[in-house]
Amino acid sequence: MSCFLTKSSVGKKVVMSLTGCVLVLFVLFHMAMNLVMVIDAPSYNKICAFLGANWYALVATVGLAAMVLIHFVYAFILNLDNYRARGKQRYAVTVKEKGVSWASKNMLALGVVVLLGLILHLVHFWSKMQLVEVMEMIKAYAPDSGIEPGHETFTFGGEEYTIDPSSGSMIMMLTFSKWYNVVLYLIWFVALWFHLTHGFWSMFQTVGLANKTWYPRLKCLGNIVATLIFLGFATVAVVCYIKGADFMQEMVPFVPANDLMDMIHNF
Repeated sequence: MSCFLTKSSVGKKVVMSLTGCVLVLFVLFHMAMNLVMVIDAPSYNKICAFLGANWYALVATVGLAAMVLIHFVYAFILNLDNYRARGKQRYAVTVKEKGVSWASKNMLALGVVVLLGLILHLVHFWSKMQLVEVMEMIKAYAPDSGIEPGHETFTFGGEEYTIDPSSGSMIMMLTFSKWYNVVLYLIWFVALWFHLTHGFWSMFQTVGLANKTWYPRLKCLGNIVATLIFLGFATVAVVCYIKGADFMQEMVPFVPANDLMDMIHNF
């Protein structure tokens, strides 16, 4: 079985399909969770606290990281295998193949952009939330370890305020208060959209579920899922940038709304 999954081309594609399915389900969950931020910030913070440095959240984080790593490694191996299999013929292709989407021919490049966006996301959010909570736990159990949790802070009126790592709404507002962060994330979401429009139906095709009847249906469903994910994430980023003061007012109630907006954009 292990040889089939590591040496067979079909086996490698099965691994890609299974890991891709897990990642799509997680992205849908993550998008729905982030939309709560737009509707009710305190509820979003409760979700963040529930998914903090608890054992089940940490196990899920490790499992998710493994899925991402396996998916990307297998994608690279499959692309390398295809490159070698074409041999010298790859230089003789001069006619554009009909019915082949741009996304399908650039899945590895799109995957790299998605991976870079994921790294950016980890720096902006995971490193300031769950990682900080883990470091706090280590410090509590081992005070002499020398570990110091790096809490996110902001300064206003000469005062420095520390943000609790479970306050995801505050961290999200500060992140998307910068226009260039919004642009970077929108680029990431577009790359994810292209990646999903091909990857969604492709994972079903790999396991033999995309026949003549279901192939167009799965392509349509893939476009719908990819578009919903793009719109969900993009909405959160744009709304946070436009209406930052309204969301943060309840987090810093002693700061007037106008001053709060200045504080956000000068952070």
